[in-house]
Amino acid sequence: NYIVLSLCLSLSVRQVAFSASLVAGGKSGQEYTTGPFPTNTPLIYKHVVTNIGNAYNSNTGLFTAPVRGAYHFEWWIIEDYGGHAASAVLVKNSENVFMAWEKRGSVSNGVTLLLEVGDVVFMRLLANTVARDNHNHHTTFSGHLLFTM
Repeated sequence: NYIVLSLCLSLSVRQVAFSASLVAGGKSGQEYTTGPFPTNTPLIYKHVVTNIGNAYNSNTGLFTAPVRGAYHFEWWIIEDYGGHAASAVLVKNSENVFMAWEKRGSVSNGVTLLLEVGDVVFMRLLANTVARDNHNHHTTFSGHLLFTM
């Protein structure tokens, strides 16, 4: 019975994908800057455009893997033109995985990870750096399940 139940659950959540930007709204011409903070700070992406499988939580900024599998994540960050670098690190559970850092303009990065059920992935703004966004949604975080294992 356990094997059948596990197979049914695995098949029912095979489709997992999300995409979100930092700012939920905003007016044309208005810029929103997150940071700088004196310590590393989790980023919460509020404007969710896709959340198939409901694995991304826009209240906490956490993605929680619903099934074991290979997942791909990518993120874009734009700086504030005010002298602070833009920088964020992708975190799996409590471990820093990959970082993106840029002093001028925008920066992006991506990674494919093997996740177990319940693993948590999120973005962390590094201390003394910023992430800027506006109604065009420049600062984004996306991920999707490639395949189950």
